[in-house]
Amino acid sequence: MVSSRIRGVPLVALPGLTSLCFPCSLQLCSLRRHLLRPLVPQRGYRGDSPTDSGKDVLEIPLPPWQERPDEPLDTKRARLLYESRKRGMLENCILLSLFAKENLARMSEEQLNRYDRLINEPSNDWDIYYWATEAKPTPAEFDTDVMAMLREFAKNRNREQRLRQPDLEYLFEPPR
Repeated sequence: MVSSRIRGVPLVALPGLTSLCFPCSLQLCSLRRHLLRPLVPQRGYRGDSPTDSGKDVLEIPLPPWQERPDEPLDTKRARLLYESRKRGMLENCILLSLFAKENLARMSEEQLNRYDRLINEPSNDWDIYYWATEAKPTPAEFDTDVMAMLREFAKNRNREQRLRQPDLEYLFEPPR
């Protein structure tokens, strides 16, 4: 190994490298990773394998969904809008926030209750996404007029570009 200094900073030339480099340069870090790879066990996603026992999966029970019959409609709409935007998975954040922007203002109280149940009772957001995109059949208890509206919205017949959630300025506009 050959050492040198430029402006007081040590440089190192390692065998096998063609140029001098700073000790923490990408080349040296890459070389360290390459040399240490056999020594460090690799971690990553295993996927579903036939030998996977599932014992390492932790299911966290969610509190049961409860209808809020005394909640004022404006408060319910605001809460549902927030819950539509903050889902935990980007696909549903985009789908449900755009759906909420377009539909919450015109939904009846009964429809708002069904939408509330739809987005809050299932414990897995992927279920909602698969039902909305018709990748999986919707269970009978969620197959309502609101789910039909969401499925129709997910088809995007107007071919709108839906790459991000709507800005919040529309909250201050009168409903269409």
